[in-house]
Amino acid sequence: MEETGGVSAYGAALAGGDFDFYKFIRQPQTIVRFLSWIFSIVVFACITGEGYINPIHHPEAKCVFNQNDSACHYAVGIGVIAFLACVAFLVLDIYLPFMSNAQERKITVMADLGFSGVWTFLWFVCFCLLASQWSQTNDDNAIPKDAARATIAFSFFSIATWGILTYFALGRYRHGVNNLAMPTYTETAPDINTPYPPTYAPTSYNPTTYNPTTYTPYPSNVPDMQQQPPFTQTLPPKGDAGYEPPSF
Repeated sequence: MEETGGVSAYGAALAGGDFDFYKFIRQPQTIVRFLSWIFSIVVFACITGEGYINPIHHPEAKCVFNQNDSACHYAVGIGVIAFLACVAFLVLDIYLPFMSNAQERKITVMADLGFSGVWTFLWFVCFCLLASQWSQTNDDNAIPKDAARATIAFSFFSIATWGILTYFALGRYRHGVNNLAMPTYTETAPDINTPYPPTYAPTSYNPTTYNPTTYTPYPSNVPDMQQQPPFTQTLPPKGDAGYEPPSF
């Protein structure tokens, strides 16, 4: 009923993948829809082929179900519309994984859910109507009984198949609604005004009291050993009295 093994929306994998035909035809929904398509063909084919007879006292052909033409018209109409709807929804089932818009998928699934539910009820009405009219048919000597009974039987089978399709469509719809209602994680900016939680509250900071060291004044009467002597300019001697030039 739902795709598994990856991210999906409304029962189908997200758009971007390749279409797998063999996987598609093995899906339960595809199989049941194909059976509904076959059953609808049997119903309207039996009525259009052998559902009318020419009574002795009536020049026009009458429906085999108690000569009630409305019953035959109703069954043919339901069968033809169901046949066309099965083809349309099979195409939509193929196209659904390629829909990137979640709103389009929702509309498709809701259309399948609504139509399948309505046709389940209409097939039930068709079965009750045909069975009731067949039980009231008296002159059945020239009536093809096999065709009439096949029409009633496959009308009953169609109730089951369209009910299963309704269940599958409902599962797809719930799956899509749950995915849309799932909250997504968004990282919020930190609030500087919010106090720290108790677990991560920082330890209180107690500054240490600073006591400056008391220094005694340096005595002024002690000579400063590092004090440099005053600057005195020493001039070189103007002449050397003991110098005598060499004699040549």
